[in-house]
Amino acid sequence: MGFTSGGGSSIIVTPMPYADQGTVPAAHLASGIGRGPNGNVKANTRMIEEQQGDEPDWDSPLQFTLTPGLLIHALMGTATAVHTGWESCIEEGLVVSDVVAMDDGAGTSIRLAEQEFYEDNNPDNVWHDWALEVRNGKVLTTAHWQILTTATPAEWAWHGREAEKAFERACVLLGKRVRRGLVVEEPMPMDAPPRASRH
Repeated sequence: MGFTSGGGSSIIVTPMPYADQGTVPAAHLASGIGRGPNGNVKANTRMIEEQQGDEPDWDSPLQFTLTPGLLIHALMGTATAVHTGWESCIEEGLVVSDVVAMDDGAGTSIRLAEQEFYEDNNPDNVWHDWALEVRNGKVLTTAHWQILTTATPAEWAWHGREAEKAFERACVLLGKRVRRGLVVEEPMPMDAPPRASRH
């Protein structure tokens, strides 16, 4: 499994480890592993010894029955539009930001691409589109969150946040989780504002 990102995206995709700071996996809890009063992991050794050999291996492949309809229901409820297809509807020449999580062995990928385009019959209307694409084999399930570039900052923030949340949830299908990275913006050169003086 791996991930790629481009276009200056501030989303980072990482594989899910078995344990994490502040959390204990359910498999650990079922095996008698918990947290003590000081937060350290503790184990019920007798219970673990009794269960050893009976529990499934953590690398056992799991299978879930999913349909495009279930993905749309679980991930894409707030999208402007959703559809399925055999080919991607994302036009590479229009992409301004892109992040992809993939499982090469299973032919599965999760992609969040931002693209901008204008209407053929009204070039003044420029649209910004967050496209979430879930590929499983040959089947693609895609959701779009779209706004005009003249929309308010609040609308931009809401649409972007909804698309990123859906991407984050979809990455769980590949055993990955998403964290936000830090982006440092350099100051842009600009003319100094006129000085004000009192007369």
